[in-house]
Amino acid sequence: MVREFAQPAVYTVPDGADLTDMVWSAADEVPEKVTFRRPSGSGWADVTAAQFRSEVIGVAKGLIASGVQPGDRIGLMARTRYEWTLVDYAIWSAGAVTVPIYETSSAEQVQWILGDSGAVGVVVESSGHQSLVESVRSDLPDLRRIWQIDADAVGLLTADGASVDDAQIEERRAALGPADTATIIYTSGTTGRPKGCVLTHKNLLFEVGNAIPSLPSMFREGASTLLFLPLAHAFARLIQLGAVYSRVTLGHAPDIKNLMGDLQEFRPTFVLAVPRVFEKVYNGAKQKAHAEGKGAIFDRADRVAVAYSESLDSGGPGLLLKAQHALFDKLVYGKLRGALGGACTHAISGGAPLGARLAHFFRGIGLWVSEGYGLTETSPATAANVDNAVKLGTVGRPLPGMTVRIADDGEVLIAGDHVFAEYWHNPEATAVALKDGFFHTGDLGALDDDGFLTITGRKKELIVTAAGKNVAPAVLEDRIRAHALVSQAMVVGDGKPFIGCVVTIDPDAFGPWKAKHDKPADATVGDLANDPDLRSEIQAAVDDANQAVSRAEAVKVFRILPRDFTEETGELTPSLKLKRAVVEKEYADEIAAIYT
Repeated sequence: MVREFAQPAVYTVPDGADLTDMVWSAADEVPEKVTFRRPSGSGWADVTAAQFRSEVIGVAKGLIASGVQPGDRIGLMARTRYEWTLVDYAIWSAGAVTVPIYETSSAEQVQWILGDSGAVGVVVESSGHQSLVESVRSDLPDLRRIWQIDADAVGLLTADGASVDDAQIEERRAALGPADTATIIYTSGTTGRPKGCVLTHKNLLFEVGNAIPSLPSMFREGASTLLFLPLAHAFARLIQLGAVYSRVTLGHAPDIKNLMGDLQEFRPTFVLAVPRVFEKVYNGAKQKAHAEGKGAIFDRADRVAVAYSESLDSGGPGLLLKAQHALFDKLVYGKLRGALGGACTHAISGGAPLGARLAHFFRGIGLWVSEGYGLTETSPATAANVDNAVKLGTVGRPLPGMTVRIADDGEVLIAGDHVFAEYWHNPEATAVALKDGFFHTGDLGALDDDGFLTITGRKKELIVTAAGKNVAPAVLEDRIRAHALVSQAMVVGDGKPFIGCVVTIDPDAFGPWKAKHDKPADATVGDLANDPDLRSEIQAAVDDANQAVSRAEAVKVFRILPRDFTEETGELTPSLKLKRAVVEKEYADEIAAIYT
């Protein structure tokens, strides 16, 4: 096994560069290029590069008129929409720092982020968000202004800044440099208070300049993407920056409930999602086919798609497989691609492991999913499967300019100019994370002989059984979650005689399953938690997962919990990571029952 792998950088951040440069250069060089498409009363309206710069200048001048100084922190709390991106670039153009806040955050989280960052202003989306901020304003002595997007924050700021000379914007931009802070992103974290991750203009420019050239199949002339993940997440923010940098047309989808319709109208050429989205697309299509009596066709098409994709790594498909693939492309695959708008050929997945089988399925139907890896602290991407280097089941090789080292205990260490500067006002946490020139990720992984990285779990999440066996729960949990009926799975067993698991049922899959198995329509998951048919389904998922591990690591007993985990009820972070401590506390009795 390789202990360290690095690639030379293909881009170096010039002296004096900052993130606003890409907006100015596009407006100067391709002023009529459609940079964004935004929802309007009759579909999607084009926004050119020149228009976007003009709007950015207008909002930035409004911020200056309100007293925002270089280096001031400005909160930004909204769903993924055009104004999010506009305000983000306007904050930078005024020389200030963007502090994203998830639009689902609680009053306590909002108070902590705005208070800890010392934000002097905040742009919120709705009256609900404004009320939330107002409810904690007495604890925010630095906060002077609140602007609300739904109450025409953009128009009001632009009007307020009308008397500010354009030269002031140029002065602010000229004063910015690579070392200046661009954003403080508070990592949602699965334990404790969120830490403010300080990313500089250099961090983000280095990231974009080295990552984007590795994916020319996506970031190409004529390409477009529809962003629906929260822009408060570093992963979505990277795609925003990458689209503006590479002049790919960007759209925003603020409401997941309308996503399928938005995809049909916008017709992106690539999308960004977390593995749970791909799991739901696959499981939903499979359930629908079985419900309509076409289950045998779908299952056959599924096997052919996986076999076709696997053949691409070993000499290509034979004549029979090609013929089968062409048939199912007409019957099944084309319809699945059509659900994404019909033009989508690529996707990027991150945030959690996707799994090799699902990656092969999607590549087999004509949607190549590039799986990558990174953290907020690494701006965020560090490794990815890219156009000329793919190994499904891994998170790819380190990107140009980035180094991955595997420590003696298996921890993944990262170095490069994309690694964050510090945790805001938290030197203790910074000292723990940044040591000897490397960022200590807390993730466990391995590099193969070709430099491809596989993530095997979290260092802190390692379970040590009473017999002293070390078990990485992620391997088991990912396999169990792949079952159509399963929403979440959490492996337990620290200090216990064997490994157990608590499982939640996917609400979308539960109704059709009840109908198919003649269960009462009004029966809840709690009512059927011990139902033999339901337990048999989950046992099959557990049996499949157990094939990936040794007998000592296998799940011996599972419990079905009465409701799903959600962000609102506190078991998941905004990026859908499991808060183990919360689940362990909330379901202590259920977990204890596994061992009695």
